[in-house]
Amino acid sequence: MTEMSGFLRDLVAQTRAGDTYGQLSRFSDEQMLAPFVLTKEQRRAIPAACDLEAATEARVRSFYQAVAAATEKATGAFTVAILDLNHEGFGRVIIFAGRLVVVDEALRDIQRFGFDSLDKLGARGESLVIGATKVIDQYREVTRDDA
Repeated sequence: MTEMSGFLRDLVAQTRAGDTYGQLSRFSDEQMLAPFVLTKEQRRAIPAACDLEAATEARVRSFYQAVAAATEKATGAFTVAILDLNHEGFGRVIIFAGRLVVVDEALRDIQRFGFDSLDKLGARGESLVIGATKVIDQYREVTRDDA
């Protein structure tokens, strides 16, 4: 088991935050992250031409909300993640800090959303946070609430 990095801790926190009835409190952090890890064979077994499952959409939303939260923690700039997905698993995620777009990604085949390992999950999240932080540092004045 990999050590929980800052991003993985943020992802667990975001996933637990969406649990309004406390149903997930009985699961360990590793169990909470397990659905984010899919082998290539598991991904291939998921049909791309099917409706998006609510659980998959929730995982995608938690992932990008964790990116936004970690970016906010790193920079102090208020961030918001906006996810727009259609029922076929296509869409876009945009993370804003003030009026500044710090992450903008097109999403495809979200039914197959997952990572080969926790290390790769953490690395992808950290990479997005580092990129967003660099953009905020470069254009700090646009992130202010009074801008």
